[in-house]
Amino acid sequence: MINLAATVKISLRALKINKMRSALTMLGIVIGVTAVIIMVAIGSGARERVSRQISSAGSNLLVVVPGSMTAGGIRMGFGTQANLTTKDAEAILKECPAVWDVSPEVHGAAQVVFGNQNWSTAITATTPSYLNVRDWLLDDGRNFSDQDIRNTTKVCIVGQTIVENLFAGQDPIDQIIRIKKVPFVVIGVLEAKGQDLMGQDQDDMILIPITTGRKKVFGSLRPDMVRSIIVKTVSTQELPQAETQIQELLRQRHHIGPKEEEDFTVRNLTQMLQMAEKSTRIMTMLLGAIASISLLVGGIGIMNIMLVSVTERTREIGIRMAVGAKVRDIRLQFITEALILSMIGGAIGIIMGIAGAKLIALLTDWSAMVSLPATAAAFGFSGLVGIFFGFYPAYKASLLNPIEALRYE
Repeated sequence: MINLAATVKISLRALKINKMRSALTMLGIVIGVTAVIIMVAIGSGARERVSRQISSAGSNLLVVVPGSMTAGGIRMGFGTQANLTTKDAEAILKECPAVWDVSPEVHGAAQVVFGNQNWSTAITATTPSYLNVRDWLLDDGRNFSDQDIRNTTKVCIVGQTIVENLFAGQDPIDQIIRIKKVPFVVIGVLEAKGQDLMGQDQDDMILIPITTGRKKVFGSLRPDMVRSIIVKTVSTQELPQAETQIQELLRQRHHIGPKEEEDFTVRNLTQMLQMAEKSTRIMTMLLGAIASISLLVGGIGIMNIMLVSVTERTREIGIRMAVGAKVRDIRLQFITEALILSMIGGAIGIIMGIAGAKLIALLTDWSAMVSLPATAAAFGFSGLVGIFFGFYPAYKASLLNPIEALRYE
């Protein structure tokens, strides 16, 4: 019967005798496990950032934009045809069962002035439902109301970037800013959202009532025109159904025939963002797979050193066989030595990997998230590498002839 405790004791004694060689043998495993943990942490950080950006954009979103305008045979591209109206947005909310809420928009850029400070920013003229559609909370103040829409009230809600660049520590609520020389009272401050997937600052914006924007800021020729309509569906599963319902409704409202080209486009924003998240997930897997190659290299190092060890310890193997050690005892001893080396190396690699990931997060503006499953997998894989690459040296040692092994010098 195999005595595991005795085998482990003998293996540890053999490794202790050759400390330097054992340390060098573990080095490949240490580097491999460290690389896997750091690479997966970087990839997980990227996924977390994308997920955060997806949630900041809002969930279950569709965006309806005008189609392209053709002038003199030249197509101008999406958004150039002014054919979406506030009535379209109201009809979508009323007649499309899969739609939860809508937010029509007119947007542009303008110079904003407060005191002796000024800032160029994005201006979005919209309705009170914008915050609900975009899942955006207020950090301070209030949202504008339906009465503000009806009365064309000159009020606004500012993003955190505007607060930082215009108000310099002052409370922005009830302050008066000028947008294109038109005075607006600040009634609310948006909660910070950070950058979107395109790297644009979502907090660098000002919301104003849609009626005020059309009449006072953008000077639209059509009083009911909108640049886009953001649609929030009942659930993610309802997105395809909502898209079909919107297309059928707008084709009917815009009197578009069966074979005629649509003068609008419905974009599935949530699907686009989820594709970006899927890409980062694949990137994480690739990074982990590439880093795992170094574990295999470390395993080859274990096998090479163990083969050298078998040659150097031929006489020792012969003595053990002469005093009664069986083939399986010799084989188990060398496999145990390889396993101990790889597991110790894996443990050291985990410590270095976690420390390396935290150091990267500290020194760079990047979120490196250590994955517990990936860490456990790297440690387990290091053990499998030790067993796999330790088997051949163990098998070779077990085949030695005891008499010839005793004669070996």
